[in-house]
Amino acid sequence: MYCQPQFKQDDPAILQALIRSHPLATLVVASPSGVTADLLPFVLYPDEGEYGVLRAHAPRANPVCGALLEGAECLVVFQGPDAYVSPSWYASKAETHKVVPTWNFTMVQARGNARLVDDGQWLRRQLDDLTDAHEARMPQPWKVADAPADFLESICRAIVGIEIPISAIAGKWKTSQNRSTADRAGVTAGLQQHGESAMAALVAATLA
Repeated sequence: MYCQPQFKQDDPAILQALIRSHPLATLVVASPSGVTADLLPFVLYPDEGEYGVLRAHAPRANPVCGALLEGAECLVVFQGPDAYVSPSWYASKAETHKVVPTWNFTMVQARGNARLVDDGQWLRRQLDDLTDAHEARMPQPWKVADAPADFLESICRAIVGIEIPISAIAGKWKTSQNRSTADRAGVTAGLQQHGESAMAALVAATLA
């Protein structure tokens, strides 16, 4: 990933927070059979291994399973808030007019060698952990155990687990850090006005 120094983010807590808040990631696998890319929801286990472990599941029929059997290295891309930035929001526009549009974004890239897991107990834990993490915000959280046992067994037979010990992780936070204080204040106001509150908060944080 190309990343200018001012946009580099390597704080483990911040990287892990983005993964948890935006768990639907693109799993990219390059194998002798070709390149595959799939959107899968992941669960991060930060206390396992050097950088943590990612776990997910996929249908057995998904070609990514065959690619992983070939021992391919994986790239998992988590994307957080992003927003278009208009040059009209920069204070410097009125001074020099030497401004252009850009795009702010946040992302985490995790790499590792994945393994397929075909184990009923492992899959049930993965389903429980994934469901519990997202049902916690519901007024009446649904549990995997609420489904009939025979139905759950059929579901587990149709899927396979994916486990990726993270060997390298990198973050890129492009939140107008390369602009002047006045320009960043203008970007914050412009983003807020256009309903981009998440990115506006990230840019505003650079002013603190």
